[in-house]
Amino acid sequence: MSPSKAPKRLAFIGGYEPRRCGIATFTHDLCEAVSTEQPLTECYACAVNDTPAGYDYSKRVRWQFEQKDLKSYRKAADALNFDNVEGVFLQHEFGIYGGPAGSHILALLKEVRMPVITTLHTVLKDPSLTQYQVVKGLVERSDRLVVMANKGAQLLRDVYGVSSKKIDVIPHGIPDIPFADSENSKAQFGVEGRQVLFTFGLLGPGKGIEQVLKALPAITKRHPKVVYLIVGATHPHLIAEEGESYRFSLKRMVEDLGLKKHVIFYNQFVSIDDLKEFIGATDIYLTPYLNEAQITSGTLAYVFGAGKAVVSTPYWHAHELLAEDRGILVPFNDPPAIAAAVCTYLENPERFNQTRRAAYDLGRDMIWPAVADQYMQSFERAKADRIINPRAAFADWTLDSRPYALPPLKLDHLEHMSDGTGIFQHAVFDVPNYHEGYCVDDNARAFILFTLLPGLGEQPAEKKCHHFASNYLAFIVAAFNPDKGRFRNFMSHGRQWLDAVGSEDSHGRALWAMGVGTHRSNWEGHSQLCRQTFEQSLSAVHAFTSPRAWAFSLLGIYDYLQAFPDNNEALEASQALTQKLTDAWEKCSSNDWLWFEKSVTYENARLCQAMLLIGRTTPNQAALDSGLQSLRWLVYLQKTDAGHYRPIGSNGFYKKGGTRAAFDQQPVEAQAMVSACLEAFRATQDAAWLDEAKRAFEWFLGRNDLGLSLYDSKTGGCRDGLHPDRMNQNQGAESSLGFYLALADMDYAEQLLTHPTLTLS
Repeated sequence: MSPSKAPKRLAFIGGYEPRRCGIATFTHDLCEAVSTEQPLTECYACAVNDTPAGYDYSKRVRWQFEQKDLKSYRKAADALNFDNVEGVFLQHEFGIYGGPAGSHILALLKEVRMPVITTLHTVLKDPSLTQYQVVKGLVERSDRLVVMANKGAQLLRDVYGVSSKKIDVIPHGIPDIPFADSENSKAQFGVEGRQVLFTFGLLGPGKGIEQVLKALPAITKRHPKVVYLIVGATHPHLIAEEGESYRFSLKRMVEDLGLKKHVIFYNQFVSIDDLKEFIGATDIYLTPYLNEAQITSGTLAYVFGAGKAVVSTPYWHAHELLAEDRGILVPFNDPPAIAAAVCTYLENPERFNQTRRAAYDLGRDMIWPAVADQYMQSFERAKADRIINPRAAFADWTLDSRPYALPPLKLDHLEHMSDGTGIFQHAVFDVPNYHEGYCVDDNARAFILFTLLPGLGEQPAEKKCHHFASNYLAFIVAAFNPDKGRFRNFMSHGRQWLDAVGSEDSHGRALWAMGVGTHRSNWEGHSQLCRQTFEQSLSAVHAFTSPRAWAFSLLGIYDYLQAFPDNNEALEASQALTQKLTDAWEKCSSNDWLWFEKSVTYENARLCQAMLLIGRTTPNQAALDSGLQSLRWLVYLQKTDAGHYRPIGSNGFYKKGGTRAAFDQQPVEAQAMVSACLEAFRATQDAAWLDEAKRAFEWFLGRNDLGLSLYDSKTGGCRDGLHPDRMNQNQGAESSLGFYLALADMDYAEQLLTHPTLTLS
């Protein structure tokens, strides 16, 4: 590219070093390579963080955004537009961006105004529906798509319907390592005079290292000087979940197979300079991956381009790169075949050297200067396409397409309301009221919230979520009275239970929490304990007479069945409670009274939500119809002439034939309405339900009869309700939890507004 045509500013989006993952390394190396080849162009990175603390980035990283915070993606897009960036090079892998199947990145792509070149590091042959939709969104919002193998281009055409004219095949970039004899580099590692087998990369079960270890006894029997060098730190996500147990299992296998003299583990994430030294000492590189559906392997590219002999399973990238005798492919999960291939190279020097030279020659097209040039050619094609089909500036910046900013997640008040026992029921202003103690109702709500928080946008540290969720779960489990088969509800500050059996509604809420924990908890111990408590407490619901207890229980049963769909007791309970609500609807509803009871009281929309959920997922048309009819009626009852939400007041409620109470208005009503309206959207895909959810949520923020915000942005709490002339200034647990559970629902709604065609469960 001539200097006069060089772009002034380019941005590279993805993970970035010092984050330890292949995408971070690739984004860094591509940015540096393009910067070197285009000295008149300012190149900088926009890095996605997978931890709240972020990383100690170099000055090359100008912007950062948080993996699970949808708003930060839009802020990054605004920054790129404001900086007049002329082109964006996006690295895509499903696991590095937030939202279902990484859908949050679509929010950024929707709003940037410059050409976008997206590199797809994974192209799936059999994607899930959500993965398919996300890829289609990437295709729609990218000017060029880059894949690193012809197989990737074929899949884009055949599976996703992408035109060949939009696809560029560019190999994975590699450092320029001289073609050299391995003996010159072995001394520094203490392996001189030995044949070195090598595998490197972040350690995890999918790498198939066990298969090589099982092959080693046959190899070392014929070649006693062979040593297998396994270099790389354990994957950070694996460390977070189970520590170093996987690495320890490999070491135990080494001992059991009598291979201690033939295997070296180097538990470090190595720099590129160190990696070059390890590659230099390598005789045969091994990639025994277990699944064919890997379209890109940076580790394979590095070693192949350095002219090393490779033995690999036939995953897609290896199958293509090692064709025409540039390596040896072996079947998946076949240690004898690995042993035979390694021995073939060790016992046939002529073939060994021919393979090395063929790999090295092809690798000259893969070194970073050559790859950077190909990416700039892709950028030029993207610019040319954009001139022909320009994107109108600010076309998608209307309020309809850019959802209003949700309040930040500020959990200070909920933390102040909690101690080692659980969460207190009530507060005097924003101070916990010890006299009122604790209840199962609020601890169930709190457990659900802190179980869902790791999936929210501005989520707190997972360690904090685990701490508080553990306390709330411990309270709920302790509340279960096995002699009665029921949950207690109230406990004094002195930790004395005040009842032997709580209300049906409190039992239903506890069961709901246990279902959510069984299905959605990130922590195995929580999930198992929730399952156990759910199964112990389920049978009681058959005798319940409260429609709300039926609804709460149905919500919990639904989540439980997502984890254990064949549990007969849960299936029978779901059918029985659905029939109870159906019978109530048929008995009480009429043309002018579309409701399940002869009065509309509290947390009303939960009845609609339960019927909609069952109707949508079973499927059950009668349940779906009653859920939609009752919710439409409830929306009508609770919408003022001015257009804002007015929940049924708790000071009298609304009896059939009577006058509805306008006050006191309770936060739990607005929260239930938000949840029900979003469930109606899931069932119908009618965007009008998103508007109703927003209307109910805005009640918290001041769009109400008094024009006052119940949400307190200073404390992070929520006031207890609206009176005719004032707010109740106390910030109890039910109210504050109601606000944050509604906020969690609205976070979901924001994802729908970002990508309306995305299917979210």
